[in-house]
Amino acid sequence: MAQAAARHILVSSEETCLDLKKRIQAGEDFGALAAEHSSCPSGKSGGALGTFRPGQMVPEFDAVVFGDCEVGDVQGPVKTQFGYHLVEVTQRTA
Repeated sequence: MAQAAARHILVSSEETCLDLKKRIQAGEDFGALAAEHSSCPSGKSGGALGTFRPGQMVPEFDAVVFGDCEVGDVQGPVKTQFGYHLVEVTQRTA
């Protein structure tokens, strides 16, 4: 069964999410930005969510993680009921 590992940054606005994405693309560290800005408790561990299977996360998140994005690429903003996420798949198996 498919599974993946990912990390994310959760913020309350799309504008903040886009700003953080630009900073990551400019070379800032994803984990450090997660620790500083994410409203999710996972921010303390660089945004790491561990390993999970399809259906364990909200549908919008699953669509990105188990979609066709490349491992290591930062995706987002992804809007969910919790806010806006930047998502980086760190591992995925089919």
